[in-house]
Amino acid sequence: MDSATRSSSLLERLSALLVREPEDREQLISLLRSAHQRHLLAADALGIIEGALAASEMSVREVMVPRLQMEVVDIDDSLGEVVARVNTTAHSRFPVIDRDRDNVLGILLAKDLLRVDEKAIFNLRDWLRPAVFIPEFKRLDILLREFRVSRNHMAIVIDEYAGIAGLITIEDVLEQIVGDIEDEYDFDEADANIQTDHAGGYRVKAQTTVGEFNEAFLTAFSDEKCQTVGGLVLHHLGRVPRYNETVDIDGISFRVLRVDSRRIYTLLVHRLPMAS
Repeated sequence: MDSATRSSSLLERLSALLVREPEDREQLISLLRSAHQRHLLAADALGIIEGALAASEMSVREVMVPRLQMEVVDIDDSLGEVVARVNTTAHSRFPVIDRDRDNVLGILLAKDLLRVDEKAIFNLRDWLRPAVFIPEFKRLDILLREFRVSRNHMAIVIDEYAGIAGLITIEDVLEQIVGDIEDEYDFDEADANIQTDHAGGYRVKAQTTVGEFNEAFLTAFSDEKCQTVGGLVLHHLGRVPRYNETVDIDGISFRVLRVDSRRIYTLLVHRLPMAS
């Protein structure tokens, strides 16, 4: 069978599958999944389509970084303080506030700091970009379209009383559609939960059970309240940690390599030196 015949056959099969117009979203998804089962639609493509459909029903509030977890810069911070915050968080954009998180003056792009003349007087106001404010009930698909048109990558989320509720980035929206965007600290699903890190120490999946961790590091953490290493860190802090934040628990150092507003993904683990 030549390529033209095969292509025609695939089109006919897909047309036959979709010959009846779906009456609702559930039926559409069912048809798409059936197309995947018949090898007419790749798994990645199906996942993206389902993610896009889900995003059209989700609001900004469901995926935003909450107000208290926003990494911000104060308008009165010195150049050294701002650079230190950029290096600590590794973020590319920061809301700039005037003492209060409800008073967002604008957005600072970390890359703009490369153009700062260290010999001149530094005034953070000179480097501010306009902030975009959006309501917390805006749909994700609409926000993504606005991001694309305006070329903005961050928006400040406000509540019904015009207070700051949080922030959201274009990456937050895209991850809801295409899945988690991987970085150098991501594991494949098949990878071991605990791996040696090239910089020393061990990279540990936050989903690693406390029992597995105890066995690997000869520790004695209790799993009565927390079953995973990520849960252990969350319980110890009482909140979701920030990127690059270090937590020391019973002689073990946990540095957060990857985290979002809701969960920890990857930790760098070191055993602390014994006190003399």
